[in-house]
Amino acid sequence: MRITNRIIRNNSLSNINTNKTYQDKLNTQMSTQKKIDRPSDDPVIAIRALRLRSDVTEVTQYYSKNIPDAENWLSVTEGALGNLASVVTDMQAQCTKGSSGELTSTDRKIILENLKALRDEVYATGDADYAGRYIFTGYRTDVSLSFGKDTTLKYTLTEQKNSSYIDDMKFVKTTDATLGDKDLFDINETNYTTYIDSSDPSNVKEFTEQDIEAMEYHRIRLDYVDIDGDTMPVIGYNLVKDASGKIDAGETIPGATYNVYSVMNSYDLDGGKSAYELINEDTYDNGVILVRDTGELLLGKNVYAALQGVKDNAGTPDVNEGEIRITYNKSNWKKSDLRPEHYYACTTNPGGPDKIEYNQDYLNSITGSTQVIEYDVGYNQTIRVNSTADECFKHGVGREVDDLINALDDTIKMEEKVAKLKAMYDEKKGTAEEDRVKELYDAANKAYSLLKDSTQKLFERGITRMQGYLDETNLAVTNNGTRSKKLDLIETRMQSQKTTFETLKSENEDIDIAEATIELSAAQVVYQASLMSSAKVMKSTLLDFI
Repeated sequence: MRITNRIIRNNSLSNINTNKTYQDKLNTQMSTQKKIDRPSDDPVIAIRALRLRSDVTEVTQYYSKNIPDAENWLSVTEGALGNLASVVTDMQAQCTKGSSGELTSTDRKIILENLKALRDEVYATGDADYAGRYIFTGYRTDVSLSFGKDTTLKYTLTEQKNSSYIDDMKFVKTTDATLGDKDLFDINETNYTTYIDSSDPSNVKEFTEQDIEAMEYHRIRLDYVDIDGDTMPVIGYNLVKDASGKIDAGETIPGATYNVYSVMNSYDLDGGKSAYELINEDTYDNGVILVRDTGELLLGKNVYAALQGVKDNAGTPDVNEGEIRITYNKSNWKKSDLRPEHYYACTTNPGGPDKIEYNQDYLNSITGSTQVIEYDVGYNQTIRVNSTADECFKHGVGREVDDLINALDDTIKMEEKVAKLKAMYDEKKGTAEEDRVKELYDAANKAYSLLKDSTQKLFERGITRMQGYLDETNLAVTNNGTRSKKLDLIETRMQSQKTTFETLKSENEDIDIAEATIELSAAQVVYQASLMSSAKVMKSTLLDFI
């Protein structure tokens, strides 16, 4: 076969070009440090690269964004719950001090001021936020837990309670009907001589120890004060299901036809008698008195017995027959009042075109829905980051303090009244008014003893209840800490997976620099050699071989 110069030239140029192409490929790998420049260079590497890059991107999203965001949310929650636990612990400490029977007037005043400060602080941390999102308000992260200012907005809300919310309370009666219901608290140096029979001014009647007594009453304390008086509250229980499966509450109490009486304060009924005194009278046996300013439902004897008998039926786990529902209206809200939409089934502007309903599913199921916020922190793995207000920021904490403050305030005032009457008695000794002042002093002293005893028992009860609220807060702290610990473990695993995927991605895509350098040097030598050999071969012609 004849080998022509054209064949030699073409073969030489082809080989030179092949060497040059290979050298260019190695140069490209050295500059990009990647094995391939386009998918067609190696489809297997390209497909594997797409999969590994997707894995790296996903793990990076979890490790670098989602997990830190969840950690920050849990950290803010931990701080807020820690503050709440500290406040409740201080409240319990004040309850312990208040339960002592050896308190002085100064001690009581210090406790009173401390309780007022703690009451103002208890819900302050509930409005903690992370990146502009409130952390205790479930899905409504754009709505604060409490009202930021005094607000007028009508709500119809339903509190869902049970018989354990019925309190046995003591009321110290300091009035006398024959004296026009004059109150022992109102006696002073100028009016003590006017405490006579209002129906017969000529009949001077002394205010005596017998006019003072401690009376027991039963109540359900609502979660709010200053209740509207436009409609009567509805008390329902014995839950049943209708044909559609919806749970409804009855509006009557079996065995008792109850009447609801609404008063703004406790002295609005029957000629100024206190509602706490009236509820023990036969007239109110089938009655319920709503004291609107304090948010208390006082229960008549028959109503109390009926509600105490409300029990859940263990045989119907999907219905809580022991639930007592109380529906009422409230329009005036003070700064720091907790917003009802975070706790109850409620409606704003009921009956209006702009009404908004919240949490209606609470009325249709035994538990309602929990507004859980979860973050994706791993492959098919989520973690809850939020604690909801109903888990920790209970209305009962503030309302318990309200009871203690009111009782302590009455005790302090009566103690001061006793001191003043004692001074008056010392001043009036030997005069015609000595006996009258002595009767008033003895009555005040008895009232003080009863109030002190009642207040002491309230503080003893407060110790137990504050411990219960503290336990719930600590449980929320523990749950939050458990989530944080779980997140730490997930973060460690994600870090390991991120490193693994990045290593696999690098092994698949990246070149070995040392190996590529050697190959490039060899390619350059081959290329130069091919140029030199081709140059020599191309000089020869057929005549050189003849």
